[in-house]
Amino acid sequence: MKTPESRQHLALWLLWITPAMWSINYIVARTAPGVVEPHMLALGRWALAGLILSVIARQELWRERRSTLKAAWQYLVLGALGMLICGAWVYKGAQTTTAMNIALIYAASPVLIALGAVLWLGERFSWRQGLGVVIALSGVFHVVVKGQWLALGQVQWVAGDGWIVLAMVAWAAYALLQKKWASPLSATARLAAICMGGVLVLLPFAVWEGLQADTPAWSFQASWLVLIAALVPGIGAYGAYGFCQKVLGASRVAASLYLGPLYGGLTAWAVLDESMGWHHLMGALLILPGIYLASRQATETPEP
Repeated sequence: MKTPESRQHLALWLLWITPAMWSINYIVARTAPGVVEPHMLALGRWALAGLILSVIARQELWRERRSTLKAAWQYLVLGALGMLICGAWVYKGAQTTTAMNIALIYAASPVLIALGAVLWLGERFSWRQGLGVVIALSGVFHVVVKGQWLALGQVQWVAGDGWIVLAMVAWAAYALLQKKWASPLSATARLAAICMGGVLVLLPFAVWEGLQADTPAWSFQASWLVLIAALVPGIGAYGAYGFCQKVLGASRVAASLYLGPLYGGLTAWAVLDESMGWHHLMGALLILPGIYLASRQATETPEP
């Protein structure tokens, strides 16, 4: 039986490992083009993850089946945001942009969550947080325009960056709606229900992709990508993050999100052999302090 000390020790280690598990999705996204289509990959990932989570939380899901069916439209909306846009659209964006860009652009999502919490949920917002929003979003724009602020007309715009920006906004909406819509389900059971909603939304798009003449035939590599995406950045990262929150508290765990761009950039450089430009470095130097300032009030709030 694990002691509280051993659980805390494990959680402290997982704080460093969890962002690395999430960064595996960038490798999957950049490996997928030519192997498996975006919506088919997202459908396979979340169908498998949802099946495993549903088995784990089967008793709770059965007990709360009436309330879950009553709120089915909410799970469809959350599934569209979290699994379609933040899943398939990320894979679609990765066809033309780099994993490094994905990591840096996605890093600004906590800033939008903080801003949305003020405008939509009525939370308080300090001038320091407002400054963080401006700095972080400037960093995102700096990455997207490749640092060419004075020659925007000459920038070669990449469609993939646009897909990732839309996914970043959708992730903020996904997080805010989970705060706004109360649920009697535990984190595991709720994610399983959201996966079900996501599968229903993804299914017609995946079927359409499968019917196209240029769709790659299903292969062992495609199955391997689905398995990795479902187990590592899916169940593994979500489960580890939830465990850390339970043991250490949300305020301490929030700081681990700052490691995301660092891990993503290192993964892109070491595994995918992507080169790092000065615009990436400058973008990171803007985004990371911006995230810190924008979420400072939340991360400094002690756990009740």
